[in-house]
Order: sequence, then structure tokens, then C-alpha cells
Amino acid sequence: MVFFQAGCLALALYPRADLAADANVRAEGSGFSGVTLAYNARSLAEVDAVLKEAVAAGAALLKPAHEAFWGGTVGYFADPDGHVWEVAWNPQFALGPDGAVTLPD
Repeated sequence: MVFFQAGCLALALYPRADLAADANVRAEGSGFSGVTLAYNARSLAEVDAVLKEAVAAGAALLKPAHEAFWGGTVGYFADPDGHVWEVAWNPQFALGPDGAVTLPD
């Protein structure tokens, strides 16, 4: 995985098969586009809260919040249109008051 700072956002590139496995979806076929949108949470509790809110709004939980190999917490859901979202708390990413991500040097 590689990260690029893009203004107040971070672009992460991850091998398709690895991303699909991490999100608990099949890499092949038309159901997974190879792209996820990510919500960066400020805490472990916020990861759970965002996943619960998404499911209450009609999303399908793909993978509950769990400890990730990189030291944070992550979970996945698919919105009603089938787009896969990642909700993550990464202790290495600083978030500004406006939610802007700053990658570590």
C-alpha cells in the first residue's frame, strides 16, 4: 500500500485482490469496482458509531470493526448503491479540526 498527500485528503493505492480480501468481498466480477471510499475516524468508538449509523441508514455491513495489522481499527460497509466504504481509525494519521488528513513524514 502506498499513500499520497492530496491537499487535505490522502490517496491510498492498494492491490485490488488485497483490498477485496480486506473488505470481505470478491475481487472478481462486477460487484466490486476495486475502489473504496474511506471515512477516517478520530477514535475506536467513532469507527463503531459510524458503522452502526450506516447500517441503520440501509447499508450492508461487510466486515465489523476489528484490529488491523497496521495497528488501527477498520470495518467495511456497502451503501445502498453497492459502493464499498472503509471506516478506519489510524493512530498514525493526524486529523485536523475540519477532518483533513495529514500523513506522517
